[in-house]
Formats: sequence, structure tokens, C-alpha cells
Amino acid sequence: MNEQENITNSVAEETPEQDVFEVKKVRLEKLNALRAAGKDPYAVTSYARDCNAGTIKDEFDRLENTEVRIAGRMMSRRDMGKANFIDVADGSGRIQVYIRVNDIGEDAFAEYKKWDIGDIIGVEGTVFRTRRGEISIHAHKVELLSKSLLPLPEKFHGLVDKELRYRRRYVDLIMNPEVKDTFYKRSRIISEVRRYLDGRGYLEVDTPVLHTLEIGAAARPFITHHNALDIDMYLRIETELYLKRLIVGGFDKVYEVGRIFRNEGMDSTHNPEFTTVEMYEAYADYMDMMELIEDLYRTVARNVCGSAKVMYQGTEIDMESPWKRMTMTEAVKEYCGADYYAWQSDEDARAEAKKLGVQLEDPAATKGLVLAALFDAFVEEHLVQPTFIYDYPVENSPLAKRKASDPMFTERFEYFMTGHEMGNAFSELNDPVDQRRRFEKQVEQRRKEGAHAEVDEDFIMALEYGMPPTGGLGFGMDRLVMLLTDSPSIRDVLLFPTMKPLDSDKKASKEVSAPAEATQTAPVVEEKIDFSNVQIEPLFADQVDFDTFSKSDFRAVKVKECEAVKKSKKLLKFVLDDGTGVDRVILSGIHDYYEPEELVGKTCIAITNLPPRPMMGIDSCGMLISAVHHENGEEKLHLLMVDPHIPAGAKLY
Repeated sequence: MNEQENITNSVAEETPEQDVFEVKKVRLEKLNALRAAGKDPYAVTSYARDCNAGTIKDEFDRLENTEVRIAGRMMSRRDMGKANFIDVADGSGRIQVYIRVNDIGEDAFAEYKKWDIGDIIGVEGTVFRTRRGEISIHAHKVELLSKSLLPLPEKFHGLVDKELRYRRRYVDLIMNPEVKDTFYKRSRIISEVRRYLDGRGYLEVDTPVLHTLEIGAAARPFITHHNALDIDMYLRIETELYLKRLIVGGFDKVYEVGRIFRNEGMDSTHNPEFTTVEMYEAYADYMDMMELIEDLYRTVARNVCGSAKVMYQGTEIDMESPWKRMTMTEAVKEYCGADYYAWQSDEDARAEAKKLGVQLEDPAATKGLVLAALFDAFVEEHLVQPTFIYDYPVENSPLAKRKASDPMFTERFEYFMTGHEMGNAFSELNDPVDQRRRFEKQVEQRRKEGAHAEVDEDFIMALEYGMPPTGGLGFGMDRLVMLLTDSPSIRDVLLFPTMKPLDSDKKASKEVSAPAEATQTAPVVEEKIDFSNVQIEPLFADQVDFDTFSKSDFRAVKVKECEAVKKSKKLLKFVLDDGTGVDRVILSGIHDYYEPEELVGKTCIAITNLPPRPMMGIDSCGMLISAVHHENGEEKLHLLMVDPHIPAGAKLY
């Protein structure tokens, strides 16, 4: 073997990212040499396999001393001169292959020695067990099926960054068998859910992904435009309204495993596109749905994991025992002492929230909205074991039937595990008059928030034809998969989670400069910013002495993490590096202006010596500085971001 080949084969296993292009250059030279010799590996169209690594290991007693043909990726090589051991990985696992010059011939062996870690190869040989007891294949023929131009990282060296692993999932799958196992398990979980519902007499259906109206769940949609019809359309934020139309049409039990799209924040349990399961059953109510979902989870867990007691991030989650059941009023009273029934008015409720340090997004919040806010602030995080929370306020349940015994509440439940909401269910509202009123109220509120919501008149018409009493339930498939695979983030159970392109800022810069680069004569034109309609707050007339100003400790901070605060439309939660070595958490109401992921890694300015302020049950320790002005009567905000060369903790004077 020549010197260049030695370098290439060693580098292929341990190459840092910065040397990738050098390795690629060497491998391209090898590829060109193969092509010149009439041995283009990309010209191979098929390879007849009769076995795989997993089968050989599982059925060794049957296959020992038999001839097999396998194919896969060369993952490692142990060079002992005229004999080599390599590991070959296919979809079922890895197996060792013994290659000796006397068995495959000198010419073929010389060709093989030029191959690289990561190449796709075919192997013909005899199944045997080595003296050390490892099940292997003794090769008598090897063939290059596809050339790898980029090196694989050793033990994922160079891709330890989780974000990079999500972006390059294909490499993640190659290097980490447990990741591949997660997605095999995901597929099985979905199959088991379908099998369970099919066995209960439910009919699986498909409903439209493109909607013509912005209505339904309280979520911001993605908007697109249909050219032929010349109308704006919305990627669906739920499947509910179409499925209930089918109940009206005479299907008694329907469900859909559907892709959902919501143009909102991202965190460990939220991705802009995700998978839900929604089901509707005529002549059932929310209590029937409770029984169904408890049995479904228990059955799926047993079939996939072998037990309905599973470990999640170090805690055993017991789905085997009967699940705890509490009304929302009971839960709030137990965990923070607030008694809904002691409030005589909405003002009493808002006063209670203020006393408990809960900031309400709506200054005119009703008793029901205050109750929901207290639940979010004090209860949800404690619901680790499976728990049903039922009887929700009518204000935040626009599609649920009112309770006959207490019309201020609805027949609705959510169920919780690991401190997170897992699913949602109603006794479905089938009164078209009440439904219209609630839609109109919802539309009014959504329009105040800037949405283009409209009442779904066709759905109202469907209800006017008559919908039987119906129980409905929806849950997040991704969260179920997270639970049963012990995955801490939704990104761990999505093959290709939504990610901001790494070069998006560079692309934006190029787009701005492109017209100037297009011709040699084009002048460089600076962006002209129109400030003519800007209104700023009057400057303070009172002067502040330097000592008073110096009491505010302004520091540069690096954004380590950023996520939307659950159940809040405005708040973002920042985890910041302030230079002390201890993470600082600050909440800021700027979600209308920024999405969380675009702020990660930015350098901002914060006041760090403000006392902690409780917001949505979280202590906010400081204040991020933003620039605010008004333009044509509309408030504009820009978070103050500074040169990234400024270190965390640098003090501003």
C-alpha cells in the first residue's frame, strides 16, 4: 500500500470536520482512477443479497458453514497485512468479515485495500465463528458497490453537537444504532395505534391538508396561495372539523393519523410540523374517550415495550394502574390553594392571580381564563404520572359541549404525563346555534391578534343537518413516541425536524448585495430606511445622576437556549450565559416579533441585578433590552443584539 492510501484510510475514521475537504479530494482522485479503469462504482445497479447481518447472527446454528451474500457499509478495518477484518453494517445490524489475499486473489485484494471506510460493498463468503467466538463471514469475493466521498466520524466525533446531528440525520443513523432503533420503534408504535383503533371498529380516513379558512384550534397557520383558484390557503392546524363532518355524514367511528402544521415557536415538545391522531365516535362522550385512551396507551406500551410501566428520563411512568382523575378546579386548589368557587367576580379572580404572581395576558381575563392560567402556572409540571384533568372553562374550549350541571364549564379533558399535556378530548359541541356564537367570539379575538379568521359556515351548516352526540379525542403521536422511546426532545423522534438553515444569514446578505455584483458598473447603493412615520416616546425631562444610573447592571449575555413559554402567546424563555458560569433565565414578551430558534447564539444586553419576577410560574431573573417605537400607530420592537465578539458578562458603562 502506498503512502497516500495509508493516510486516506486512517483519516477516514478520525477526520475532524475542518479536514473533510482534503479527504474528499483524495477520494475523488480514487474515484477518477476507478472510472479510468472502467470500474465506475456508481454504475452498479443491483446486488443480489440472500441474507443480512441480523439473520446470520440470529440463525447462526442453521447458517454455519453455508454460503451467503450480503451488502452494506464498511464501518471499520483492522489491517493485518495479507489478512483484514472489517465490519459491515446493513439495515439489520453489523457483522464482521474476514478478508484474506489467498481467498480473493492478489488483484482483488489490492483493489480492496484502496477502498475507504464508508464505502458500500458486497460480500460473498462462508458463515463461521472465529476463535474468539465472534460470528463472522469468511469472504471469497468482495465487490465495491458505491463510493463514499466523505469520511465518517469516529464515534460521531465532529458531530457531537445535537443540532448538527439533527441536520445530518443520515450520518446520525449510520453512526448510532440506537437512533435507528428509535425510528423502527416509532413505526411500530404508529402501526399498533392503527391496529388498536381498527380493532375497535374505527375507520381510518384522509381529510384535506389545504384549508380555505383560518379557523379551528388556537394556532397560527402557514399561509400559501393557490394560483389556479387565485386564493390564499392555509396548511391545516387540526383535522377536527372535517372529521366531524364525516360523523354528520353517517360514519359512526372515524380516525386520522394526520400531519399538522402550526407557524409557532419551537421547543423540546413542539415542532412546526408534527403528527396527531384524532378520533371521533358517535353516541359517546368524553368519559368514554377517557376509557379508550387509557386502554389504548396501556395496550400500545405492552405490545411495543413489553410493559405498561416504562422508564422516562429516569422516572418510571405507570400506565398500568388506573389513571388519576381531577377536575381543573380541584387541581388548581390542590397545587396553589386558589378556589374558583370562592371568587365572586372576574375582578376577584384577577386579584388572586396578581397575589400569586401570575401575569395575565388579557387584562380583562374572566374567571375561567384565570383558572386556566393558574393551572398552567402551578399544576401542569407536577403531573408526572398519568392524570386526567377534566371539566375545562367554556372560555378556552370553543368546540366542547357545556356541562348541563354547570354551563360555565365544558365536558372536556386533557391528560398529562411527565409534566406535559399529551392529548385533548371533548364531548363534542353539536348545537349549531351555540357553535356559531363561540366561533364568532373566537373570530373576534383572533382578528384582534392580527389573524384573518372567519366563521366556518359550511361546518355550521353540517351541524344544522344534525350531528349525533359525539366523543372526540386527539393526541400527539410524536409525544407518545417520545414517551415510549425515552426521548427527551421531539427532535429525537422526527427523522428530519425543522431547522433554520445554517447559511440563511449569509444567503440574505448575498441577496442584498446581488444587484451590485451583477454588473461591474452598478453602483453600491446603501439601504434607505424611511423613518418619516416613526414616533418615539418623549425623552425623560428628569435628569438622573451617574450613581443612580450605575445601580443598573447592564451586561452582555449569550443566548444558549430559547423556547416559547407553554400556554403563552407572547412570552419567550431565554437561558443565558452571563459570564458567571451559572445559567440565567429571563422571560421576555417578544414572541410577536421573534421566533425562538432565530435568537439562539445571539449576543444581547440584559439588566442582571433586578429581583426575580414570577411569570407563568417561572422566575424571570433580569430584563433583556429592546428598542421600541411606534410606526403608523403600530408598536415596533427590536431586541438589542450586539457584536458577537463581545464576551458574555462584559459590563456596559
